[in-house]
Amino acid sequence: MKRMMSNEIVSSNKTKKDGLRWMVWLRGWVNVLQEILLQRIMASHLHNPFPLPPLNNLTCIVTGSTSGIGSETARQLAEAGAHVVMAVRNIKAAHELIQQWQTKYYSSGKRHPLNIQAMELDLLSLNSVMRFSNAWNARLSPLHVLINNAGMFSMGGAQKFSEDGYEQHLQVNHLAPALLSLLLLPSLIRASQSRIISVNSVIHYVGFVDPNDLNFVSGKRKFSSLEGYSSSKLAQVMFNNVLSKRLYYLLPLETGISVLCLSPGVVQTNITRDLPRFIQDIYSALPYISYSPQEGCRSSVFSATDSQIQIYCEKLKTDKKSVCAFISQSCQPTNSSEEAHNVETSSKVWEKTIELIGLPLNSLEMLIEGEEVPCRYGNSYQ
Repeated sequence: MKRMMSNEIVSSNKTKKDGLRWMVWLRGWVNVLQEILLQRIMASHLHNPFPLPPLNNLTCIVTGSTSGIGSETARQLAEAGAHVVMAVRNIKAAHELIQQWQTKYYSSGKRHPLNIQAMELDLLSLNSVMRFSNAWNARLSPLHVLINNAGMFSMGGAQKFSEDGYEQHLQVNHLAPALLSLLLLPSLIRASQSRIISVNSVIHYVGFVDPNDLNFVSGKRKFSSLEGYSSSKLAQVMFNNVLSKRLYYLLPLETGISVLCLSPGVVQTNITRDLPRFIQDIYSALPYISYSPQEGCRSSVFSATDSQIQIYCEKLKTDKKSVCAFISQSCQPTNSSEEAHNVETSSKVWEKTIELIGLPLNSLEMLIEGEEVPCRYGNSYQ
């Protein structure tokens, strides 16, 4: 029996903002600094690598899995017995990695190969997202975990647009994962009690979203890669807040889908180059605080496998707050940003996102009912 949609999702206040209030902005940077400076202390209870139970009956798709956190996530899940699909732009690099992992796995005394494969997916092309989704769903196989890991932060770079006409941070970090999550719903529903996991960032705490100018083209806000990144990550959280709540009302409990975002922590990359100077100085002075990719993937594999995640997500769905779960880099439930809790803006981000990815506004309901869904990118989807 479908639950009736709560008015909370579409409730609103009429106050229009052009940016974060300064106290919200300040508290956001406090959260960022806390993660940079204290992450190793906060995660001192975690093992490295993160211990996983046997996952032989689990099928996982991991986007952006040829390097960094995504590569470690895919390898560790596969070594625990999961069937892993590496959804990647560079198929050749993925196949080379798989070969390396298989060789190392056999040399450790294992007698069976890793159950891992690669499929092409380019998040800078929404047509590619459509093709990937059609190819996967055609198998009629259950999908237990979708990990939207791929992301971009073009440090200090100029504003660039995808072939679809969208600012690249917006498309890779938000629009393409949103489209992928929706189009794979038939497979996720088939698995029952599945999970949609989005690798987010603590930087979303200082993000601001204008639903009418997600592309940064109105001229009201000056674009920087930090603005593009933080805005796209906040939009991702807001979209998933609405998705989580709507799935709760549209799906029966026994086939519910848990939706969550997570922070991997500050991982060894160059992403700080476009951050404020004082943040860069702290990062440079304390290089030991950053995680390796193996450490950075712990919140991803925890979110994909921990048995308590579903219970926590169900609790959030029944609360009055319209938020999805957010898992910290220390593998603990935490709160997303104050701005992410803005119900009015989240509802507008949902509607604008559906429009930009070329789906009808009622596409979620249509996909759940198994109806054919027209899409501006590629052919109609079923």
